[in-house]
Amino acid sequence: MRKDTGVEQGRPGIRPTVQETYGPLDLGHQPLFGGGFINFGYWRGIDLAGPLGEDERARSQQALYRHVLDAAGPLRRRQVLDVGCGLGMGCAVALTEYEPDGVTGMDIHPDQLARAREEQAVLLGEQSGRLRFAEGAAEQMPWQDEAFDVVVSVEAVQHFPDLAGFAAETARVLRPGGTVSVTSFFTADEAPGRPEQLAGLLDTYASGLDIARPVTALAEAFRTAGLVEVRTGSIGPEVWPGWDAWLARWWAPGTWPRNFLRAYEDKILDYFVVTALRPLRPAPHPPPSRVPHP
Repeated sequence: MRKDTGVEQGRPGIRPTVQETYGPLDLGHQPLFGGGFINFGYWRGIDLAGPLGEDERARSQQALYRHVLDAAGPLRRRQVLDVGCGLGMGCAVALTEYEPDGVTGMDIHPDQLARAREEQAVLLGEQSGRLRFAEGAAEQMPWQDEAFDVVVSVEAVQHFPDLAGFAAETARVLRPGGTVSVTSFFTADEAPGRPEQLAGLLDTYASGLDIARPVTALAEAFRTAGLVEVRTGSIGPEVWPGWDAWLARWWAPGTWPRNFLRAYEDKILDYFVVTALRPLRPAPHPPPSRVPHP
């Protein structure tokens, strides 16, 4: 059992590409990620044919978080951990809309955590004890066993170098009966050559910021870690066309960011939600009844 006192010595370090991307760049306050969520968005119900502004962009990002939180099941009176929380915008949605007992945002990048505490300063003051932020790696979480009822992660797992480690830690910190809900983009299948294809299309794969793996790799990691009822589902139709329409404000067709939609249409890349459950402990077997012999 681990003590809930901070990040342990020897935890995984920040990969250089992650350090650079989420350090001084402060993606959450750039127009591309208007609203501070730093995700591609869930665009169902948003008119992509009309002009897209900051309001529509923020709505799409909030909707993606709500989709993941809804998939995790009822959150009322539960303890929630958000892995890769960024600026804590999703933590704020969970806390203000879903009535949990508490929400913890964890991120490996200290700059992001500093921004999260600044961005959520009012909520931290108003919800003292119900919202907290802490530094930690997905593969070595600084929490005691069975500390949370729900683990969520929104568009962060594509950066995690060790899916097995993330899955094992998720299973460890979940209480029996707890759930995990993850969303991110993965290769659409296990065909060989997908990493090379994506590196040729998208700079984020060429640089190593995003890691090309099939969604089955995460599903299998959850099963190996002892989680059950593992389910994967594509939400590509609700993500990629809207993301591409938003990118069109800055990039012309044929530029590398517009290749996300191309990779989806070519069935190389897709966007998924993955959910799983930590099983309840088996009930103790009653002692065998002693029937007297006749």
